[in-house]
Amino acid sequence: MPRIIAPLFAAATYVRWLHLLIGAVFAGVVLLVYPGTEGVSTLDAIMWSVPIDSTLLTLAALVPGMRRAEGVQARLLLMPDREEDIGAGPSRGPADLRRTALWLIGRVALGMAVAVLSINTLTVGTLLLTAPGRDNPLVLYGHRLPAGLDPWCPLLVPPLLFSAGWLLVWAGRFQLAMAVRLLGPSPAERLAEAELRAERLLERNRLARELHDSIGHALTVTVLQAGAAREVGDQAFVAKALEVIEETGRQAMDDLERTLVLLRDSPDATAAEHPGIDQLPRLFETARAAGSLVEAWIDIPRGQLPGVLSREAYRIVQEAVTNALRHAPGEPLSVRIAVRDGQLELRMANSATGPGQTRRGGGKGLRGVRERASLLGGEATAGREEDTWVLAVRLPLRLGA
Repeated sequence: MPRIIAPLFAAATYVRWLHLLIGAVFAGVVLLVYPGTEGVSTLDAIMWSVPIDSTLLTLAALVPGMRRAEGVQARLLLMPDREEDIGAGPSRGPADLRRTALWLIGRVALGMAVAVLSINTLTVGTLLLTAPGRDNPLVLYGHRLPAGLDPWCPLLVPPLLFSAGWLLVWAGRFQLAMAVRLLGPSPAERLAEAELRAERLLERNRLARELHDSIGHALTVTVLQAGAAREVGDQAFVAKALEVIEETGRQAMDDLERTLVLLRDSPDATAAEHPGIDQLPRLFETARAAGSLVEAWIDIPRGQLPGVLSREAYRIVQEAVTNALRHAPGEPLSVRIAVRDGQLELRMANSATGPGQTRRGGGKGLRGVRERASLLGGEATAGREEDTWVLAVRLPLRLGA
């Protein structure tokens, strides 16, 4: 029962009713100007007003600003669930002009129908309420009601108002649906908006991976160095550990600043430098200082690796080093990077028998590696090979290949 009654008392129903009546005003003004109401039948008035109204509304739709005005008014009075479903910009091409013209014609036609319904409902309702006090039998639309029914006529008013109210509810909803269809973004605009949202989501995911890789690596190295310095107690080792912590923290701050530059969308965003393959030796030195033996073999001809591959390869290796330090501290780590058959191949291997080995291939870092590889058209695999944990990545040198 509440679902049947509630829409009849909802504010949206009457605000949309107002929007419908505003559309009827235009047709009423045109009708008063020509052909007028005196001596003209209803059928003749409709036959004259339809072509005149359609012509004038089509001409009005040619004004680019008309679409903006209608969109703003529809947002305010039709109360859509999301404002962006109804555009608030000017017409940008022939398609928008056609849709605006259809909207104006449809709005005026529906508004006239609702105005006629409203006037007739109020008229009939008033007549039914006053029927018991009449001297003569009630006449409705040329039909005389039997005199004995007059006392019962007021009982017809609630069903009449209920039916008219629900017609208003459905008229308002139909008007809203028509506004979303004709004033909302076109399919091409919706596709462009979806692509823009996808690009923004990819960019946010990329920045999240950047922060995860750089800050996660720095924290892992810092924790291991601080723990080792506390356990060893040798002043020389403590001094070296503090130096590594300071250098790692400085690198993490640089990475964080680069990411913040991108988030600020400032003019410096395009100029922000990112670490690449050439900075891997520093990364390996940090791992060695943390107590892990790193054996690195890099065979990449100078100038052959595109910048984006160099950056992503660095992040992938950084994630592998971080995982090795976290899950197999002190164990040897082997890194092989080479260009073969038009592809960049990365293979990182470390012991899988240490006490910290709890990986199952589903960590966030490894998911980030797979996402990086997939976006570049490559592939990444991670898992055990006997007593070794291996991360293998293949990336095409020509992006999109």
